[in-house]
Amino acid sequence: MATAAQADSGGIFHWLDRSHTVAKPGFSRWLVPPAALCVHLCIGQVYAFSVFNLPMTRLIGITESAPDDWKLTELGWIFSIAIVFLGLSAAFTGTWLDRVGPRKAMFTAALCFGGGFLISALGVHLHQLWIVYLGYGVLGGCGLGLGYISPVKTLITWFPDRPGMATGMAIMGFGGGAMIASPLSVWLMQQFATPTHVGVMETFIVLGIVYIFFMMMGAVIVRVPPKGWAPEGYVAPAQAKKLVTTAHVHVDEALKTPQFYLLWGVLCLNVTAGIGVLGQASAMSQEMFPGQISAAAAAGFVGLLSLFNMLGRFFWASTSDYIGRRNTYMIFFASAWCSMRSCLGPARSAPSFCSWPATP
Repeated sequence: MATAAQADSGGIFHWLDRSHTVAKPGFSRWLVPPAALCVHLCIGQVYAFSVFNLPMTRLIGITESAPDDWKLTELGWIFSIAIVFLGLSAAFTGTWLDRVGPRKAMFTAALCFGGGFLISALGVHLHQLWIVYLGYGVLGGCGLGLGYISPVKTLITWFPDRPGMATGMAIMGFGGGAMIASPLSVWLMQQFATPTHVGVMETFIVLGIVYIFFMMMGAVIVRVPPKGWAPEGYVAPAQAKKLVTTAHVHVDEALKTPQFYLLWGVLCLNVTAGIGVLGQASAMSQEMFPGQISAAAAAGFVGLLSLFNMLGRFFWASTSDYIGRRNTYMIFFASAWCSMRSCLGPARSAPSFCSWPATP
C-alpha cells in the first residue's frame, strides 16, 4: 500500500517528477550527453528499419514472396507513419515536456518506442499489417518524437555557451543509431531464422526489450540545472548578436509569423529526399544490384549512411556556433545544389533545377 508521502509526491513514480531531476551541487554537466545518447542511439534505429522490408515480404514464402505476403509498397508505410508521428508528437508535446521535465518524457518515450516493437512483433506473428502500423508506426513514432526533443532541450539548457555543439551531441546519436541497429538487426534475424521462419518477430521482441532498457538508463541519468545556474566563467552576451533576439516568442505568437512557415517549409523540403532514401535504403541497394548485394552488405550501406549522418550532425551543429546559423544553412544549400548537379550528369538533355548550362 502506498504511503501518504508517496501519494503526495506522485506515488511510486515520484522519481520521474521534474523536482527529482534537479542537479545537486557538484554535478558535472558532461554526464548529460551520455544520457542523451542512450535515448538517441536507440530511436535512431528508425533509419535502419529498411533492413526489415525485404524479410517482411517473405514471412509466408520464406525464400521468396508468396501471394499472401505483404508487398514492399505496403511495408513502406510503416516508416512513413513513424516519421509523421515523430513530427506530430514533437510538435504537440513541447509544452508538456517543459512542465514535467526530461525524465518523465524520456521514460514515456522508452515505453512507446520499445512497446511499439513488441506490438509490431504481435502483428508479424498474426500477420496483421495494421497492428504493425499501429505498433511501430503510431506508438513507436510517438516515442521517436518524445525521445528526440527531450534530450535536445535539456542539453541546450546545460550548454548555453555552446548551444550548437549541445544540439549536435544529442542529434548525432539519432543520426548514428542505424550504424548499430542495421547490422544488429540483420544478425539477430540470421540467429532466429529457421527453414520455416525468417526471424523478424523474435528480432522485434529483442530490440524492443533492449531499447526500453537503454532508454530507461538515459532517463535515470538525466538531470536539469537548478534555477539560475550558469557554467563557470560564462557571462551572457551584453549585446545580442546579429539575427539573434533576446526576446521570448511564445509558440502561439510564432505561428502567426510568416517566418515560421518559411522556415518550416525549408526544413520539410530539406529532409524529404533524404528521408525517402533512408526509408528504403537496404531494399533499394539489393534490388538495384540483384545477386551482388547481400542483406549483410545492404546493412553495411545503411550503416555507412548513418555514420556520415552522425558525423555531419555534430560537425555542422558545432560549426554553427562559430560561423552562425544562416551561414551554415547557406553552405547546406550550396552543397546540396552541387550534389544534385553531380547526380544529374553532364548530358545537356538531363533535367536541371538551375538555369546554368550543363558542362560538356
